[in-house]
Parts: sequence; C-alpha cells; structure tokens
Amino acid sequence: MDRYVKLLLSNEAWMKEKLDLCEDFFQSTVSGQKPEFLWIGCSDSRIPAEDITGSEPGELFVHRNIANQVSESDLSVLSVLQHGVEVLRVSHIIVCGHYHCGGVWHAMHHEDSGVIGLWLNNVRAIYRRYAGELDQVSDSALRFDRMVELNVAAQLRNVAQTAVVRQAWAEGEGPHLHGWVYDLRTGKLKELETLTRPGKSSPA
Repeated sequence: MDRYVKLLLSNEAWMKEKLDLCEDFFQSTVSGQKPEFLWIGCSDSRIPAEDITGSEPGELFVHRNIANQVSESDLSVLSVLQHGVEVLRVSHIIVCGHYHCGGVWHAMHHEDSGVIGLWLNNVRAIYRRYAGELDQVSDSALRFDRMVELNVAAQLRNVAQTAVVRQAWAEGEGPHLHGWVYDLRTGKLKELETLTRPGKSSPA
C-alpha cells in the first residue's frame, strides 16, 4: 500500500469516530467558524497544534511557518492576523515555538543564501542581538533552548507591534498575546509570557 493511502484510510476512521460521537458533527461546522484562539506556530510536523492542545475543529485558527515567525514583510501571516482579529474576533493570540527547532538551529549555525537563508534572516538577527547573553550559557543544549525562547519573545512583540493589534488595543481590551514553547522531549507546553495591552506584561 502506498503510504499516502494510509492518510485517506485514517481520515475515514476519524470521520466515523466523530460521527459516532455526534451525528451532526460536520454539519455544525459548515455554517462558519468562531475560534477563540489564533495559533502562530512552527511548520514542524511534530507539533500538531490541535493535538497538543486537545482542541477540536473550529477552536483554533492556525498559521504555521518555519520558526514561527511574524514579519512585517510576510503578507501571509499579516493577513491571518487581520482576519483573526478583525473578522473572527479572537480573544487570544498564541505564538508557539518549540525546543529542537530546526529553523532556529539553522539560523544559529549557518549564514547561507537562498530562500531559506532569507527567511531565517530575522531569527539570525535575534541570535546576534542576544549573542552576549547566549555566550554566557556554556551548555550548548541549554543555549539552544534559550535561543528558542528568545525567538518566541521577539515574535510575540512583533505581533504586538502590528497595526491590526495596536488598533484593537486602542479600541478596547483587544486580544491577549501569549508566548509559549512546546517541549518535544516531554510533550509539555511552557508559558513564557503574556502581553495584554501596552505597558502590561506578565512573564510566566
């Protein structure tokens, strides 16, 4: 059997499981979506957002890219943010990185060209910005973990600086912003920081 067929068969089993629990499960999702959370995560295949948070279809509005970046030049993530905030009215935006992130590791160890090199320039800039702090961490694994956390914190602030979030905050409470890290070694989500409005932050 071709391996891709397994995905189709698994879908059949998943569909049957959902219908056994609720016969109108799929019909209830057709009319629209009203997720409370916008998830900005890494494209890494080992971090399925819905699975690690126990979420059902319709609960997470998801955007993923390499190293969970939020860049002012990336129309894809900016359009997701605008739709999430202005149309879906999400209450929470989560930027979730993960330990052992290949994109972060690549940015730390390579100065390459090409598309991936351009994409990781922002992460590389964060690495240079915090070089003094990171150089103080003698253990290479802990240094890598810390860089993953610094990248999440930087991307969280990039979200906070977008026009759509600043406008939402100016008009009212707006979405709460959360920086999380997923630990592949344990399966645990670690909360790093929460931003609510300018001047209000809550490091976890």
